[in-house]
Amino acid sequence: MRLEILPVLGIGHVTEGDDLAALIATAAPWLRDGDVLVVTSKIVSKAEGRLVDVPADGPERLAARDDVLAGETARVVASRGPTRIVQTHHGFVMASAGIDASNVDKTRLVLLPVDPDASARALRAALKDRYDLDVAVIVSDTMGRPWRNGLTDVALGVAGMPAIRDHRGEVDPYGNELQLTQMAVVDELAGAGELIKGKCDQVPVAVVRGYLSGLGADDSGGAKALVRDAAQDLFSLGTAEARSAGLADAAALVDSLSPTPADPVAVRRAIEAVAGVVAPGTVFTLLDETEMRLGLIAGVPGWPDDATALVLGTAPAPVDPSDLVRFGADLHRLRIALAAEGIGSTLLPPPAGSPASATLAL
Repeated sequence: MRLEILPVLGIGHVTEGDDLAALIATAAPWLRDGDVLVVTSKIVSKAEGRLVDVPADGPERLAARDDVLAGETARVVASRGPTRIVQTHHGFVMASAGIDASNVDKTRLVLLPVDPDASARALRAALKDRYDLDVAVIVSDTMGRPWRNGLTDVALGVAGMPAIRDHRGEVDPYGNELQLTQMAVVDELAGAGELIKGKCDQVPVAVVRGYLSGLGADDSGGAKALVRDAAQDLFSLGTAEARSAGLADAAALVDSLSPTPADPVAVRRAIEAVAGVVAPGTVFTLLDETEMRLGLIAGVPGWPDDATALVLGTAPAPVDPSDLVRFGADLHRLRIALAAEGIGSTLLPPPAGSPASATLAL
């Protein structure tokens, strides 16, 4: 295979309502069937009117940008200082949801296309219908990588070719059957196109020639095929965000009121796991079944009659408020340890006159 990467020169500034198919066909009359067009998402967004007005500078601009970012964010993945890594409504994980302030007036921001796959299909169809060109179209944008410095272009939308080349089931030269190999070829082609585009050269479209051997290839779902399913995402949150979410979930974990009681052995393991780090004077006691049924479970609304595990946390009467803070931290550690054992807990109201006691129903 021999590839050529060709710049499309002379497109100029793109504004809302511009006809991208006409601009590209006019600037590149040398296009051929089977070429792959790599089109920067920014000119797609501009043509489609995906622009918002913001103040030119000052705190008002930052506040407006934050509001725009919130609207483009499906969930926050990680944050550090002013940097926000978020998942967009498309499913892409990107810094600042792909919002861009370069190559645009200072009073405007450029958002990603609403549906980059649909944008790619529309451009491909226009070139086919009006100019009789059978080309593939990739809508690309710059993206960072979690474990590597530097940016590279990736595909946000694609039409006319599959996003992934699947090698699974093929046999390598050593006779090994490939089990996992799936190549994100549209990302590789987007990166190749970026080599001759660049942000400062005003070359928003590149052509990769020689890759496609057949025409009219199936899109296979477009670039959406590149978005990893949440169930398979091992890194869905940044470290700090994952830790914070885990602590919050553990502290708020409520038992499902299952008739199956918590395993006392697992409860004791949880107590032992935190015994060495609690403040002096804090004691965790596992009540026996008789105490639980006759004493503390009675009167708890909605609690099943056959619940058989409670933990009572006690400490000496506090001398000052800091003792209560330390006791609360110890109780929090215990709930996390219980959650690690798969045991939910509900914090019951403290006994009258005993502010440094806490009862956990499991």
